[in-house]
Amino acid sequence: MTRTRIVLADDHPIVLDGLRNLVRAESDFELVGEAASGLAALKIIREFCPDIAVLDISMPELNGIVLSRRLAEEMPALRILVLTLHEDRAYLNQALEAGVRGYVLKRSAVENLVHAIRAVMVGGLYVDPAIVGRISDGKRAKTPASKGARPALTDREAGVLKMAAAGFTNKEIASRLDVGVKSVETYKARGFEKLGLKTRAELVRYGSAQGWLNF
Repeated sequence: MTRTRIVLADDHPIVLDGLRNLVRAESDFELVGEAASGLAALKIIREFCPDIAVLDISMPELNGIVLSRRLAEEMPALRILVLTLHEDRAYLNQALEAGVRGYVLKRSAVENLVHAIRAVMVGGLYVDPAIVGRISDGKRAKTPASKGARPALTDREAGVLKMAAAGFTNKEIASRLDVGVKSVETYKARGFEKLGLKTRAELVRYGSAQGWLNF
């Protein structure tokens, strides 16, 4: 059985202990490292190359958002999930822009962390159910769909955008569609232009409004 290799990072010992117990309770999970600061997490992740990194946003030395952005650039195959106290949209959007694929509130980690890890590992995007509505808030009105006009996306453009909204990289999308990465980039750029989108966070909001994302 292939086990999902996980690194945990949180500067609160009690929280870290709870996360450790959750991970070790799953037979298909393997805890390969722990850290109590952003810099320590970066070192451990570079050393062990895990499948998943579960990071606290508010850590000393290097916060989880900055760390996620750096890891997304250095290790694009790594799935990053953040665990946080922050429930406002600003943090959620920052996390999505940084390449994070899972956003779980600490208050619901016991119920949701394992499910989030599994969802992210199969290529999905997981946002804590308590704040899903914050993705698709009043800003939906800025998208063409909410004005009653259906965007003229081709099937391929729509397919690429759906997978991009769900957290797949351009390389992963290209592999699934059996096309080149450059083609994926072209489809995505055309789709963004047609929908009037500029950022990944806006794409996720649009995808949620269209029912593309299954949280």
